[in-house]
Amino acid sequence: MENKAEKSSGAGLPNIFNMPWQLISGAAGKINGLWHSYRLTRRHTPLPLDEKLPRQLTSLFETSISSDHSFNGHSLHAEVQLCTDIRNETVKLNKNNITRTMAYWDIFKAHPELHWALLAHLVSRNGGWSMTDLKGQWLSHLLSDHLVASIFDMLEACNSLIFGDAYPQLRLYAESKRSGRNLTYLLPEFGVSSFMPPFWNNFWQDGNPVPLTEALIINEQSFIQSRVVEDDRYRRDVFSSLAFRSQPLMQLNQIIFPLWRAAKASRSMPMRLAGRVLENFENVQERIEFGKGLYGMLFGYPTVLHKAAAFAAQVAHTGSRADYWPHRFTSESKTEAGGKPEKSDLAAGRLLCSGWLSPSLSDAWPDKPIIPAKEKDWFGSLEALNYLKTIKLPRVIDMTHEHLLGQNKLQTAVLLERSFMNGARRRRTGRG
Repeated sequence: MENKAEKSSGAGLPNIFNMPWQLISGAAGKINGLWHSYRLTRRHTPLPLDEKLPRQLTSLFETSISSDHSFNGHSLHAEVQLCTDIRNETVKLNKNNITRTMAYWDIFKAHPELHWALLAHLVSRNGGWSMTDLKGQWLSHLLSDHLVASIFDMLEACNSLIFGDAYPQLRLYAESKRSGRNLTYLLPEFGVSSFMPPFWNNFWQDGNPVPLTEALIINEQSFIQSRVVEDDRYRRDVFSSLAFRSQPLMQLNQIIFPLWRAAKASRSMPMRLAGRVLENFENVQERIEFGKGLYGMLFGYPTVLHKAAAFAAQVAHTGSRADYWPHRFTSESKTEAGGKPEKSDLAAGRLLCSGWLSPSLSDAWPDKPIIPAKEKDWFGSLEALNYLKTIKLPRVIDMTHEHLLGQNKLQTAVLLERSFMNGARRRRTGRG
């Protein structure tokens, strides 16, 4: 017997009579977000950067690093062994998004002066959530299997290439602290861009994390630009696709920092989310400024830093969005024929008992071989120093409502797609 809902010409579509309530609810959500943004940003910590620094660094870039410490036939065995150990450790921890994300956190716990390590940990969590979204409640019904696999490959490439470049830098600093010697001269042994040594040297001398963090943001985004964003395969299979150009639909443009609250366990008071929206992923300048904004949001506001770090400490990263919203997401799969998650008719704003599927990374994707980075230094112009500026702290940072709205958009797209398919099926069978 035909489902009554399918007989309706509006099957699967939101009820038009709910629209006034949805508008009111949306307006209330935005007002609530502005209020919480104000509360989060009332106290702030400036992240100053000496505007003379770019000019001062220019001479350092024009002077090569002292050759006294470069590897040669007389290199100390201990240094050779150290580099070998760091390479092996990097390969081991570059296994997947889970191992990378936790490696960043372990570095930050041991060396909290490395601001970039915490930023990388939280952004890497978002990378994992984007990977599992591809096998989750909504996107698996909207994207072809080929596009799903291609987007995952792109996300994995960005994630693993950045880790492979940045982790040896972090570990070399940790070893410098342990030994009491500045080991920056070993950075070229790991293929690190010539852009980075002056910043690590300055950090070793003055301990100011702001220029180093900005430099790492500039370096890593520039590092993946030619290796991923401008790669012919990803441009053809991912960036040129209509689905990717509708990034707001896929939520690949949202980066969120869950803010810990002890009542999370009861599910009665879900964690709020701070975050930002990236408009154009393909533009390296926009990604750099976006990263600097995330840094300002995280370390410029003590409340955000305290709550985001508490979340990182309290909640192990699994790749499932149930890590931060267990009241709405579940990592347990209920599948339909074809292995895709069951579609839900429930409005995305409701509190669900079963939740929307957001699988763990281990359930969604197998580990993939790491793609070796091309041996090429992106740094060929001093124009990159123009990115070094005092960070302007963003003011509207609460993303709780907007993130939920994104889930609403995804669900609406699924319902529209199902309604269209049901209508087409009825027309083919003469039952429409």
